[in-house]
Parts: sequence; structure tokens; C-alpha cells
Amino acid sequence: MGRWLRNLFYRATLADHAYRFLFEPGPPDEVVVLDCETTGLNPRHDEVIAVAAIVIRGSRIVTSEAYKAIIRADRVPPPESIKVHRLRARDVAEGRPMHEVLPELLRFIGGRPIVGYYVDFDVRMLDKYVLRYIEAKLPNRRIEVSEIYYALKYGGAPPGTVLDLRFQSILSDLGIPTLGQHDAFNDALMTAMMYGQLRDMRQRGVRIGRDRAFQQEAPIGA
Repeated sequence: MGRWLRNLFYRATLADHAYRFLFEPGPPDEVVVLDCETTGLNPRHDEVIAVAAIVIRGSRIVTSEAYKAIIRADRVPPPESIKVHRLRARDVAEGRPMHEVLPELLRFIGGRPIVGYYVDFDVRMLDKYVLRYIEAKLPNRRIEVSEIYYALKYGGAPPGTVLDLRFQSILSDLGIPTLGQHDAFNDALMTAMMYGQLRDMRQRGVRIGRDRAFQQEAPIGA
């Protein structure tokens, strides 16, 4: 089922009509950057334990309107995930339950497009909660920053070109400082800065040289 048909179905069968706003267009020229920290990489079994969302209004990253929360998981985070996001069992236990966080988060996101780095994973992790809560999945359009980066750096590259779409590599190419990864707010903020720069480059018709840093950007077609 295509996304448009799926969203039409979910809108028609929405369990709580108070959330119809999710299916309406958000404010013009606004997107929301989303990042989740999880107990693992399996959306079926793992849980969201931290979430952050930041509005971009025009070209401005509105950190004053950011949403962030630590979420109490049903199970203790495994040691390997604690090494990544540094949220201890005690930190997670002191978080808020998802049934309190989710309505706030959905109202914060609204109908805006969702921007992220591997955003499909974050949305899939949230969808399992959203589906239980309102019997629908997030209908928002998704914008993947690594796809924009790929187009500006590797679009038209010859066969055999080695691709590097790592988060840290994109930061480095764009000259964005590392704020400390695997913190939901920091990751969302860095992703917002990535998106702002990449969108500006795309609008100006500028590419990222495959053997050069962002400061040596070249016009498209050069």
C-alpha cells in the first residue's frame, strides 16, 4: 500500500480524532528534526528511551522550542546500549512513561515533515507506540539528510566510488562541530545544522567535492 493510501486509511480509521491534526499540513516553511535513543536496533523488541525534536522555521533552528524527554523503558537497557547512549538503568527508571511523553511529542511534531539521519528507523521505533495509542502510524513526510548529502557529493559518481555516509563524515564535510553523539538533543541539533547547510547548498546549486572539504565546494556541473 502506498503511503498516500495508507495515510488515507489511517485518517479514516483513527481511534482518537483529537489527533487528526497529524494529517493536516504543518506551518509553511517548517520542519521538525527528530532523534531517538533506543535500547537496540530491532524495532520489534527494542524500546525508545530518549527522544528529542527541534523545529526549523525557515532557515532558523529554533532550539528554544525543542522537545526532549527521557522515557522509562519496560526492561532494563542492556549493557551494550548503555555504552552507546550513556543512559544508565537508573537514568531510564527516573524517566517518564511513554503514555505521558507520546501525546506531547505528537502535538509538538504536528503535521510538519520529519527530518532525520536514518529517519526511517526513528519513525519505525515511534510507530509501534503511536499505532497502539491512536491506531495509526505517523503520516508525516520524511526528509533524509544522508540522501541530500549523497546527491550533493556522490550523485553522478563513477562506478566503484567508495561511499561514506557516516554521521561523523557528514559533520566533517560540512564543518559542523561534534557536540557529543548519541545524546538525543545533541544528535537532533547536529542533524538540524546538517539539513540547514545541505538545503542551502542544494538551493544554490552547489556540490560537495568528493576529494575536498566543504570550504572548497564546487558549483554543480563543475
